Amino acid sequence: MITGIKGTRFRRAAAVAVTSGALLATGALTAAPAQAVTAPTIVAKGGYLMNNANAASLYTKKADTRLSTGSTTKIMTAKVVLAQSNLNLDAKVTIQKVYSDYVVANNASQAHLIVGDKVTVRQLLYGLMLPSGCDAAYALADKYGTGTTRAKRVANFISKMNTAAKNLHLTNTHFDSFDGIGNGNNYSTPRDLTKIASSAMKNSTFRTVVKTKKYTAKTITKTGSTRTMGAWTNTNTLLSSYSGAIGVKTGSGPEAKYCLVFAATRNGKTVIGTVLASSSVTQRATDATKLLNYGFARLG
Repeated sequence: MITGIKGTRFRRAAAVAVTSGALLATGALTAAPAQAVTAPTIVAKGGYLMNNANAASLYTKKADTRLSTGSTTKIMTAKVVLAQSNLNLDAKVTIQKVYSDYVVANNASQAHLIVGDKVTVRQLLYGLMLPSGCDAAYALADKYGTGTTRAKRVANFISKMNTAAKNLHLTNTHFDSFDGIGNGNNYSTPRDLTKIASSAMKNSTFRTVVKTKKYTAKTITKTGSTRTMGAWTNTNTLLSSYSGAIGVKTGSGPEAKYCLVFAATRNGKTVIGTVLASSSVTQRATDATKLLNYGFARLG
């Protein structure tokens, strides 16, 4: 299954062993200074890691190279929704057939929303960020874009995404879609995506959603009955494999390859980063794990 790009379906715990023979006769053993920590090698084409407390860079690899972002685009989708004035997370959105047709036509990842069901904005955010539902993304763009037609509302929503990027002073990011199924002009960089995610993580609802491993929505059907949806499982495997992981979002596709925007907190310190164009689902998680371990080692 792909996550937000048209087309094909698509942990290394760092251990330091110190033998008894390595101990000095005095018994003194001191930790290596932060600057002596060796930067890891990652497979991903681009990578970036920063200290979330002060935005200081901890690791860069083609950090400012524009690359396809896949469904990591949806971080900005959620950020724009959550920035709406007088936002009511319990407002209901009726699922339209066009949302369902869209994911089928694009062979896109979906939340399997049912046409005619009334789904809350909060539920749509879970559907957007956990199973990477492009149907949920469409519903949100249609709901929060401004215009007399659906096409105009969607275009307006995407414009809001680009305005949000400009407001963050990001010069290497542009969106032409609400979900990552781009039309040739949807790109960002490891550094920019990390900054978008860091900004989004300031919102408590966003933080709650992206650290959730599994969520079951109860929607309202056309007849007014309650439907219990199949559980949505978060595609971010770090939430289960990396101690302290708190988010953020996966992405993949023929052009984007395998992407992951990630964050973790340990001992009161949070690091956040991005890997773009890794070689597989497993490898993107391995790349991210290497960067997280490196970041925490640097911070001490």
